[in-house]
Amino acid sequence: MAHSHTPSAGDDNAKRLMLAFGVTATFMIVEVIGGFISGSLALLADAGHMLTDAAALLFALLAVQFSRRPPNARHTFGWIRLTTLAAFVNAIALVVITILIVWEAIQRFRHPQPVAGATMMVIAVAGLLANILSFWILHRGSGEKNLNVRAAALHVLGDLLGSVGAIVAALVILGTGWTPVDPILSVLVSCLVLRSAWQLLKESVNELLEGAPSSMDIGELKRNLCRSIPEVRNVHHVHVWLVGEKPVMTLHVQVIPPHDHDALLERIQHFLEHHYDVSHSTVQMEYQACSGPDCRLNEPQPGHSHHHHH
Repeated sequence: MAHSHTPSAGDDNAKRLMLAFGVTATFMIVEVIGGFISGSLALLADAGHMLTDAAALLFALLAVQFSRRPPNARHTFGWIRLTTLAAFVNAIALVVITILIVWEAIQRFRHPQPVAGATMMVIAVAGLLANILSFWILHRGSGEKNLNVRAAALHVLGDLLGSVGAIVAALVILGTGWTPVDPILSVLVSCLVLRSAWQLLKESVNELLEGAPSSMDIGELKRNLCRSIPEVRNVHHVHVWLVGEKPVMTLHVQVIPPHDHDALLERIQHFLEHHYDVSHSTVQMEYQACSGPDCRLNEPQPGHSHHHHH
């Protein structure tokens, strides 16, 4: 069985997460101090994101380390899914921090507060440079396909947008003195981050609930398997789920009794791996028609019935 998490990929992900954590934690402290000194909600919003990011990156790093632990009798897939759990927690944290920032922005509209534009500008530019560096570290290479690393990168992207918003707010305040732009841009940035966080939350929940990959059409897979391998008469009891972003599948296939059982099994597994990236499939071959209550699950519509006649 092949897994997507090779030792080299795990090492690369760990190094990037460690570097990003160092950069983010350092500038998080700077932005927290700068936010309180300047009185800027946009800076505090960005600092809040960075505070969440520092914890998220550390959590993601620990998850990568735990995911390397080898499989055992109790955890037969190892600890790979811990990275998905980390992504889920990170997404929840983003949603919560966004709600808090929007709530604070509403209070600022009701009770405007003075903002030190010059201090805000200096801190925001420094934060922007730090976020660009962290995002580049996390986004380059194969790790962007890893759900856990993507979760961490989304946190940093939120910071990057927050820094841009803080810079724009500082320019407006320095030029016009209009302070309401500060909470307005805080809310705008938070909404952009919320959109990405919601998508990440849906993906991680789908994986934790043993959902099939969103890109995989089970009905189409069954029809294509019957079309491509003439000995296959029917496909049923198909179950597919994700472990570490890689699909795992079990299925029953009704076949014409083959001369070479192992050769037919290899053809079926090769088809699944080549066309659907399923490198771990458990296939039960049957010579009698399926008669159970689940045999018609995901069957094609009547118009497609000719696909099953050979």
